[in-house]
Amino acid sequence: MKLIIQIPCYNEERYLLDTLKDLPRKVEGFDKVEWLVIDDGSTDNTVKIAQENGVDYIIKHTQNKGLAEAFLTGLEACLKYGADVIVNTDADNQYNANDIPKLVKPILEGKADMVIGSRPIKNIKHFSFFKKILQKFGSGVVRVISGTKVEDAPSGFRAFSRETAMKLMVYNNYTYTLETIIQAGKNKIKVECVPIRVNETFRKSRLVKNIFSYVRKNIFAIIRIFIIYRPFIFFSFIAGAFSLTGLIFIIRFLFFYFNGKGSGHVQSLILAGVLVSIGFQTFLFAITADLLAANRKLLEDIRYQVKKDIYDKNKNTEKK
Repeated sequence: MKLIIQIPCYNEERYLLDTLKDLPRKVEGFDKVEWLVIDDGSTDNTVKIAQENGVDYIIKHTQNKGLAEAFLTGLEACLKYGADVIVNTDADNQYNANDIPKLVKPILEGKADMVIGSRPIKNIKHFSFFKKILQKFGSGVVRVISGTKVEDAPSGFRAFSRETAMKLMVYNNYTYTLETIIQAGKNKIKVECVPIRVNETFRKSRLVKNIFSYVRKNIFAIIRIFIIYRPFIFFSFIAGAFSLTGLIFIIRFLFFYFNGKGSGHVQSLILAGVLVSIGFQTFLFAITADLLAANRKLLEDIRYQVKKDIYDKNKNTEKK
């Protein structure tokens, strides 16, 4: 059994060394523990530090592609190098590496396919009150959409089984954290949460430049994810809203009509017709979007099977 710990990095020369010093080389249940760094177009000494401090694999992006892309690159590389379990952690040493055995335990025991480390949000001193509220609210929204019981949706401290890593795909360029949970819920991937500890970190999050930007990007991310994974519900809701509003105007017109005042309220009937027409067309779009989502699911299944054939063949060859 091989565990690979992956670390997406972008200009992390100041913090990467501390992160690497805390990473384990032995974890119960694994014969090998290896480290992988994804350099997302760094312009500092991130790669040099990784090379000088025992990192087994370094994958380089020629330019900065963002956290989500770096995360996916890491999963692909870990599969290529024969990982049975993959742990993802941040380069700023935010997460306590001593909790990695706790993180991978549910996967080793066959109780989960993906495990998310839940931070003690209310006890983290450098999180503002407003940010703590947003973290809780965002996690609640993700729980509702995904049908999971995730307590800390934005947490990047995660463990994945080999099979799960092959299935995951991220369409959002901003971050992978929310989408992978919703995708897991949609694809019946068993998700567990374990409480983890955090270290004091003084680097400001690159994803959270300011609260308003963070809120706006996450709202758009959640809407986009909902459109991708629940298109029929999303567009049916919009269709229903237009149709119901149109129906209200029809009832209003009929009320005046049967009271002998219909001639003065023809505008209501015209507006009702427009709204009901928009609602009907949006419902047709909901059906089309649902068919496209079914086609996307088939393509994801094909992608998974191709990756499984390639990576399992490579892994069996290595064993021989």
